[in-house]
Amino acid sequence: MYVSLALLAAFALVYSALAGGIERTRISGPMLFTAFGLVLGPLGFGILSFESAGETLRTLAELTLALVLFTDAAGSNLNILRQTSLLPIRLLLVGLPLTLVLGFGVGVLVFEDFSFLEIALLATMLAPTDAALGKGVVSNPAVPGPIREGLNVESGLNDGICVPILFVFLALALGQGDDGSPWSLALRLVAEEIGIGAAVGLLLAAGAVQLLQLSKRHDWVSETWIQVPVVALAFACFGTAQALGGSGFIACFVGGLLFGARLAEHRHLLLRAAEGTGDTFALLTWVVFGSAVVGQAVGYFSLTVVLYAALSLTLIRMLPVFLCVIGMGVSTEGKLFLGWFGPRGLASIVFAVIVTRTTLENAGPLAMVVVCTVVLSIVGHGVTANPWARAFGERHRSSVGRAAPSSPKARLSRGRSVP
Repeated sequence: MYVSLALLAAFALVYSALAGGIERTRISGPMLFTAFGLVLGPLGFGILSFESAGETLRTLAELTLALVLFTDAAGSNLNILRQTSLLPIRLLLVGLPLTLVLGFGVGVLVFEDFSFLEIALLATMLAPTDAALGKGVVSNPAVPGPIREGLNVESGLNDGICVPILFVFLALALGQGDDGSPWSLALRLVAEEIGIGAAVGLLLAAGAVQLLQLSKRHDWVSETWIQVPVVALAFACFGTAQALGGSGFIACFVGGLLFGARLAEHRHLLLRAAEGTGDTFALLTWVVFGSAVVGQAVGYFSLTVVLYAALSLTLIRMLPVFLCVIGMGVSTEGKLFLGWFGPRGLASIVFAVIVTRTTLENAGPLAMVVVCTVVLSIVGHGVTANPWARAFGERHRSSVGRAAPSSPKARLSRGRSVP
């Protein structure tokens, strides 16, 4: 245990000192963290070992995702979001269902040994995008604001929406929906997960805002403890919602939106420490993933698994996105950019751990497909994030600069549509 602790701490120290330079390259943090875990894990030198790896990974992934969702939502530019709210709405209400349907259809063609419900589970596990893995894009100022905010909101809400869908398919696959209509089961789970999650997020965030405003008026804020409120509130939203049967991820995102809107003047000071904590949790999560999961799963990757994983990141994701934003004034490159940068990461890992801890017959093989997809996503999206974001941003600025003030392109750039 102490050797693992020392190695993790030393790695975190070195990376924190070099992070600014590394983030400007084609190498992303998750790529390095996963590789570090893989090299020092059972497949490599065998130095890092984690007992109860499944539960450790689930806890780390859930807490990391909760904190990232909260801080990303709190840091969202709501002015841009109001102008372009149609984009995330289409991505969530049209693009996400199309992704689920296409993922199921491709799965039926590719996998012969999985039942229809198991394929539906797989499509659901791989439908949500990852706010943490996509942070290099949604926080990159080179990317046009509407695109960044659209991807940020989509990644913040689609995992919460997929939670009740996952549990519906899981209950049906395990034979737990026989005593009632599947539709009634679905409606109840959706109402509980989304309704309770949103209510918890709003109530706790509103209370925290009142408390911090009172503290500010009386000058009770300490420079030391100012780093704690956002982290504590994010975990409180997540834990309370989960305990009450709702979605902790929805609670974090909704609570973050309210928190950021009500404390807009001071949010950057409050969020700075929380973002660093989230990055540290992400480091630990990807190291555990590389050591305890990838090292054991890589030997089970087959041609069929790799094929579906590659299709999940390309056709299954990009075609629905391309179709759902037609007519919104999005350029062809913008459509492809939106479609490609839907990385799979923490949410898919959490879903896979949930499924593997059941008695589902093909839970292990399903998890292998998820792991393979996440690994391909870490590499593919990590390598392409900075170069494409910079190039896309430069081309967008050039096109806006060439447009006359009264031209349609100029009107698009002022927020009436998405660039």
